[in-house]
Amino acid sequence: MQLTPITERFILHWGEMGARWGVNRTVAQIHALLYLAEAPLAADEIAETLSVARSNVSNSLKELLAWRLVKVTHLMGDRRDHFETSRDVWELFKLIVEGRKQREVEPTLAVLGDYLASPDMALETPGAQQRIRETQEFIQVLTIWADEMLRQDPETLMKVLKMGAKIRDFVRGG
Repeated sequence: MQLTPITERFILHWGEMGARWGVNRTVAQIHALLYLAEAPLAADEIAETLSVARSNVSNSLKELLAWRLVKVTHLMGDRRDHFETSRDVWELFKLIVEGRKQREVEPTLAVLGDYLASPDMALETPGAQQRIRETQEFIQVLTIWADEMLRQDPETLMKVLKMGAKIRDFVRGG
């Protein structure tokens, strides 16, 4: 696959952003490539297009498959596995949020719950106890809100986002 200048810059930028979000740069670049590609790509095509090692592509694809951001597909007359991702930005957003919730938020809530239930909590200062409780409550409320947003269809989500911008402008007096 031959990359155009904009596609190349998009892929490079997506890799940089992925690294800032705690995702391996190559994983993010492969996802960006598949997002912009017009057809599913085989691993060797991905490796050649991005000039990365085939083993790196394999490991990156395994990670993307685990996040459910990529799926395997087959093309008639070609025995290789091909990979594609959703073209729907909302679907991708939901998958990423759900994945991060499972890997980061839920374990944190479990740990905070363990702390609060522990007899050792009595040894903590009242201020520390309060901050741990407030942190747990904040994350729980945010999780409930995020879950509700993830249940909405893209049109409703877009309306909510636009309404949020109007509320912000109203609150600021603009």
